[in-house]
Amino acid sequence: MTSDEVDNPTPTVEQLVAIEACREASRRYSYGVDRLDAVVMKSAYWPDGTDDHGVFVGNAWEFCDRVVETHDRWAWTMHTTSNHRVEIDPDGEHARGEALTVAHLCHRDEPKLSTFYGRYLDIYERRHGEWRILHRVCVHHGSTVDATPNTMPIPVEQFRQGSFDRPSSNRPIGP
Repeated sequence: MTSDEVDNPTPTVEQLVAIEACREASRRYSYGVDRLDAVVMKSAYWPDGTDDHGVFVGNAWEFCDRVVETHDRWAWTMHTTSNHRVEIDPDGEHARGEALTVAHLCHRDEPKLSTFYGRYLDIYERRHGEWRILHRVCVHHGSTVDATPNTMPIPVEQFRQGSFDRPSSNRPIGP
């Protein structure tokens, strides 16, 4: 934070709009991963953006294509973010963000659930009024693989199942 932000930590309306636009870019990434929708994932990043996800370090759009291919092995995934802090740089065109992330990945062929715990460290950039991720680093804090417990004592088979909306085929949000 700058010294001005320490003296007055309440963001301005313009800053709040920018912060929300950055968070929305990050949400598009998570939504796109879970729906196996590379188009939506790519809309979170600038075409020249980069992503460092440990197993892949390089162009973010290439990373999106890779994720769609590799995540098809899961019956469903659920990427969540929380405590998403965004600070707008003094130039008003760049921002830095940090969000906690938990990703649940349900194994397709066995009753197991893998869970990833980490953080996304982002640099956002505004171009022509639009905010997207310019650079992302995924930090790993821990992970688990657990046998899935018995289901809830309700007729869960009557619900749409986790693979119902995967891939999304670029459909609108909602049913």
